Amino acid sequence: MKKIDSKINSINRRNFLKLGTLSGLGLGTGTIFNGCSRKSNGFPQGKAKNIIFMVSDGMSIGTLTAADHLMRRKFGRMSNWISLYEQNRVRRGLMDMASATSIVTDSAAAATAWGSGQRVYNGSINMTEEGEALTPVLKFFRDAGKGTGLVTTTRITHATPAGFGANVPRRNHEDEIAAQYLERGYDLLMGGGARHFEAVTRSDGRDLFSEFSQAGYTVARNKKELSQNNGTGKLLGIFYDTHMPYTLDHKNIDELSMNLPTLPEMTRVALDRLSREENGFLLQVEGGRVDHGAHSNDAAGMIYDQIMFDDAIGTVLEFAGNRDDTLVIITTDHGNANPGLNGAGSGYLESNWRFDKLGDFRHTNNWIIPQLDKNSSVSHIRELVEYATRIEIRREEAEVLKKSLAGNYVNLHRVMSTPYLVLGQILANYLAFNWIGRAHTADYVELCGFGPGSERINAFNINTQMFDLMLDSAEIQQEA
Repeated sequence: MKKIDSKINSINRRNFLKLGTLSGLGLGTGTIFNGCSRKSNGFPQGKAKNIIFMVSDGMSIGTLTAADHLMRRKFGRMSNWISLYEQNRVRRGLMDMASATSIVTDSAAAATAWGSGQRVYNGSINMTEEGEALTPVLKFFRDAGKGTGLVTTTRITHATPAGFGANVPRRNHEDEIAAQYLERGYDLLMGGGARHFEAVTRSDGRDLFSEFSQAGYTVARNKKELSQNNGTGKLLGIFYDTHMPYTLDHKNIDELSMNLPTLPEMTRVALDRLSREENGFLLQVEGGRVDHGAHSNDAAGMIYDQIMFDDAIGTVLEFAGNRDDTLVIITTDHGNANPGLNGAGSGYLESNWRFDKLGDFRHTNNWIIPQLDKNSSVSHIRELVEYATRIEIRREEAEVLKKSLAGNYVNLHRVMSTPYLVLGQILANYLAFNWIGRAHTADYVELCGFGPGSERINAFNINTQMFDLMLDSAEIQQEA
């Protein structure tokens, strides 16, 4: 590890110092929140004491749209994200998220572009193909005396949070990422991924929970322990063995809802803790399971997790909405499977009521499929799907799913043959909500922001510019 840190300290600083010309016209030109000062064209100018970088991982525009539709139709309110657009309260643009090796990025290369200002090969966390370690942005902020934090619904060692704070040649080196977090002393870490901290599941047998505790961290393993945190000192909150459960399942399983904090709850704790830092902070907040729901064509899994991410936006707005010292960036790292509500029925008049069925779901496809196998009867498949979704699928549809569970089904679009994707296609018959595939896309992604530095968001942006934007807005260059 010392070898990697040595490489970081001696790295060529051209990527850090290339601030370029990022200013330009954004799409949003309205007025920022009440109480902000030092405005130009409605946006506060000057130094950003705090930066909050929010990522809905794997969010296509259809995901953002579907979540907003469901919130309006089921809960009677628009999403916080779309509300920011509607009221012209943010600078808005598109962003090109390509990696060094493909116009379709993975999350590791995407987070690295933000976290180090350089495009790398897919699968890398802040490492070049030549083995050069790039300085992650959390290290710059830490060395400048600012607070540092990562919050996610995935494993805390997963690609997106790691892209802001770690260096490994391959993203699956998660045991090493966990150890790097400890050695680098970041202030706050919350999410899943206990298996990368426990001695019995780590390849080296280290008990990182004990080591974090010995290093002065408060260690929280459930919602109750998190609530007992006094808001001071360093905090490690790891609440699940792997990724946190999907929002819809979390809500409808008592054990999960009692023991596991939600993304807004973790975000609120993080802001309470980091706002005590005299010199400010950098916090990344990730809704990571949006991506996983898209990968598995799980409409309810994806949309309800997007809604939970939107609630976390609301938590951030409560903190930053009336401040003039906090830059908030809201974006995604790539699209995934390009989901969307399709026209159904004569004049598309069936689209509304079909889509509304999602409001009645009890569980996700990711709750259903693990309870089935090749020996499951057609009757059991239909009963389980109906319990979870309140949709009575046809017998012939259940028979296709049974074939897929046994590995005996091949769709004409061959990648769409696995049980998760087959179930997603079956439910599309009832929801009018469909998918183009199961993988990331090359779509340009949504990007918006408010607060000091947001004026540098263009109508069109390159992913690596976000690294420069964060450092320059916080004036870290002068302190690093």
